Amino acid sequence: MKTRERLWTYEDYLSLEEEKRYEIINGELFEMPAPSVRHQEILKRLVRLFQIVEDKKLGLYYFSPIDVVLSEKDVLQPDLVVVLKENLSIVQERGIFGVPDLVVEIVSASSYKRDTEDKKRLYANYGVKEYWLVLPELRLIEVLTLQEGEYRAFSFACERGKVCSKVVEGLCVELEGVLP
Repeated sequence: MKTRERLWTYEDYLSLEEEKRYEIINGELFEMPAPSVRHQEILKRLVRLFQIVEDKKLGLYYFSPIDVVLSEKDVLQPDLVVVLKENLSIVQERGIFGVPDLVVEIVSASSYKRDTEDKKRLYANYGVKEYWLVLPELRLIEVLTLQEGEYRAFSFACERGKVCSKVVEGLCVELEGVLP
């Protein structure tokens, strides 16, 4: 994006073109390309599996595009977000204003560093309890849980197998059913 003398804020974000997707990380604006068909297929499969959150009345889940406003200078659009029932007050009409309990990012080559380093650090700093990284190119899903301010591997599958959530009771995902 073009250089600015000041950091981007949520207020600035609201004035951007709605046809495009953006995120603000540490006050820096990132334009996000439209997701690939493969990305959308993976997201569609995850959405079906995450329905357990609402079926068991554990909370609500949303999929991209939805704004997650962590602060004025950190506004993200994760692929999938879970807010447990005890935190539902952060869900508002324009998005999620606060820290969700679980976030999923489907990682592409163009978003690899941002998803696996920048967002991982950001989500940990804000206290997101669980972070799922779905890496289609590596046929891998990693579930990270927050422990003492840092993410640690909780569940992992590569090529085959399943991963389970610590935060969402009963949520387990077979890798073969998610990654085409």
